Amino acid sequence: MNDDRILLAHGGGGLLTGQLIAEKFLPLFRNPYLERLEDGAVFTIGDRKLCFTTDSYVVHPIFFPGGDIGSLAIHGTVNDLAMCGGKSLFLSAGFILEEGFPMTDLDRIVTSMAAAAKQAGVQIVTGDTKVVPKGAADGIFINTAGIGIIDYPKAISVTEIRPGDAIILNGTIGDHGAAILNQRENLGFETDILSDSAPLSGLVEAILQASPHIHAMRDATRGGLGAILAEMAEQSQCMITVDEARIPIREEVRGFCEILGLDPLFLANEGKMVVFCAAGDAENVLAVMQAHEYGKDAAMIGRVQEKGRGRFILNTAIGGAREIDKPAGELVPRIC
Repeated sequence: MNDDRILLAHGGGGLLTGQLIAEKFLPLFRNPYLERLEDGAVFTIGDRKLCFTTDSYVVHPIFFPGGDIGSLAIHGTVNDLAMCGGKSLFLSAGFILEEGFPMTDLDRIVTSMAAAAKQAGVQIVTGDTKVVPKGAADGIFINTAGIGIIDYPKAISVTEIRPGDAIILNGTIGDHGAAILNQRENLGFETDILSDSAPLSGLVEAILQASPHIHAMRDATRGGLGAILAEMAEQSQCMITVDEARIPIREEVRGFCEILGLDPLFLANEGKMVVFCAAGDAENVLAVMQAHEYGKDAAMIGRVQEKGRGRFILNTAIGGAREIDKPAGELVPRIC
């Protein structure tokens, strides 16, 4: 690796992203809100608890099976607020456009954003537009920031994870990463592989109403389920064990990965989340998930073991076990 240059892997959500944040940003920006290093900042103004997040979208291609950069930008920000336990209120939208970008494509994207915002029950209330010379960007980049309100009485954070917690996944993994790669590289797979991009706020609201013992939530985006669970094990200093056979994967995605030699555990998702909750509430939370549109394939995939051992152990389908580390970067760059 070249230590004096930014690499694509620095944006992949894995080990190098963590190093970049820890070495370049956190020392100078350090404060108690940022130090949580979770999906958003949580703070209190008066007697109201709020959450705030921001994200930038550079996905390529900008239109893909199951979505586009516009709907993805809305879903991603709404989902980050939901992972804090927040109900989205308002979003901002910033556009960086390359000179020569087709107006018809812009119309299609903003129409998609408006529909996604309406579905998620959130308003875009401010924004910004910049245009750069041809060749200085790749068509269009979008930044969205969002603010939400938290009514859940208990803290939802990786620091609240505790031994005995059940780990529940709301559905199949790898759909988004496989859809982007198949489209981008023109691989010609005839099977229908669609992105799972979706707003999870309604599902989270149902989960929070069902259980007073939700400890942590995280959407498995860059780096996939593997990177997210490895990171949460490290942050919580708990040992997380997951049964590979319980992880739902579409047969189309499984076959796609087998042909290309990819591990679906590390493929990105845009509509999948893991929930850590008290073991006694797990069956109820699972039932609520499975009754929801975005949780019908939900499964209980693992448990949290002892404190003081920040490791992620995957019990393999063939009867072995392997420790999963955070990947250096992303299997498929520019997936969000």
